[in-house]
Amino acid sequence: MAIDPAFVADCPYGPGGLLLDEIVRIDPKESLIVGRMPTHDDLPLTREQRAHPVRHPRHVSGGLMVHMTGMIAFAHSYFILGLKHADGWIGYGGRIHSARFKNLAKPGEPMLLECKATQLRQTPTSVLGRYAFRFFQGDSFIYEGDQTALWSLVREGAVAGAESEA
Repeated sequence: MAIDPAFVADCPYGPGGLLLDEIVRIDPKESLIVGRMPTHDDLPLTREQRAHPVRHPRHVSGGLMVHMTGMIAFAHSYFILGLKHADGWIGYGGRIHSARFKNLAKPGEPMLLECKATQLRQTPTSVLGRYAFRFFQGDSFIYEGDQTALWSLVREGAVAGAESEA
């Protein structure tokens, strides 16, 4: 399905940081979402590469792929967990348990980004999630990762990082 404009408006990054153009699959029962990321020479970091056809071919930056784990996890939180940024929810990565770059992703063919929650612990004001990520470009397996993120409900007037008084 095409990207929902309400989802784009709710994202804490603009379209140049969200970098998803389609949600391909949402499976709440499996806690799985798949999104599509266009790849092109003008992607952040990719456009800055001093490319050489043999020694350093143009590719989607690994740093950008780690950023995209956050974007597809944001899509998971929005579409599967129902956590809306506009309602005060925000998430931050807490730990990269593993990150494996299997192949270079070349600009041109879009990548499919899979995000599956493997563990979730929820309270009324937080969700601790562990996620498995797999990115593909055509028949090539590009990236796999295992990461933890914390989603928090931030109340208006709260100071980030401050302990609440009981």
